[in-house]
Amino acid sequence: MSDHKHGEMDISVQEKTFNGFISMVTKGAILSICILIFAALVNG
Repeated sequence: MSDHKHGEMDISVQEKTFNGFISMVTKGAILSICILIFAALVNG
């Protein structure tokens, strides 16, 4: 079988991708909320 040990794999690329994804989702959510607030203020 294999002699793989848990926790030894380099996951820096996956962490960078995940952090980028979370950052984009957060920015998209904030932008959407700002657009909705602006639309509500304009329409009165």
